[in-house]
Amino acid sequence: MRRFAQLVGKHALFCVCLCGSMSNVSADEQFTLFSPDIPEQGRLPLDGKCHRDGGKGLSPALEWSLAPAGTQSFALVMHHYPRGTVIGRDDPSQYWLLWNIPGDVHSLSSGNRESLGNEGADKDRRSVGYTPPCSPGGATHSYTITLYALNAPPQALGSTDDPAVDWADVMDAIEGKVIASSALTFLN
Repeated sequence: MRRFAQLVGKHALFCVCLCGSMSNVSADEQFTLFSPDIPEQGRLPLDGKCHRDGGKGLSPALEWSLAPAGTQSFALVMHHYPRGTVIGRDDPSQYWLLWNIPGDVHSLSSGNRESLGNEGADKDRRSVGYTPPCSPGGATHSYTITLYALNAPPQALGSTDDPAVDWADVMDAIEGKVIASSALTFLN
């Protein structure tokens, strides 16, 4: 397994807490990702769920504030660790991979109507873009969206949508470029 993928998996909470803090701002002023659609540890709204569950399959609206100085671009990863997988040992299931979001952008609309950034493989690796979560058997699962502020674009990923790019590829491409990160966790 790739070194950065292992680091992110084993220390995701540590990274979210420390990478988001900056020495020149107060504790209340940190790089923060939030969604007007999803409260922290809240439920994914119907628009973001899969069609089978009655949803529209739209990615949630996202906003962020206080990106650190030197941010040139952002990368976003939405993932879930399915039952039987272990954080730090197994790669998670990827639900949304997005990179090359311009550094002066501070939000994504529901469904990313502006088509900002480039997208990697969906969960089933059949296409690119957001995979709307389903709730198999009525089970509740936890999902995390992490936004990474980067000091340089992840050139290894290219500048077009690519169904061959997976979670590990994104983690490798942003290694050494992350200057801050913030995460939002929700249930479905």
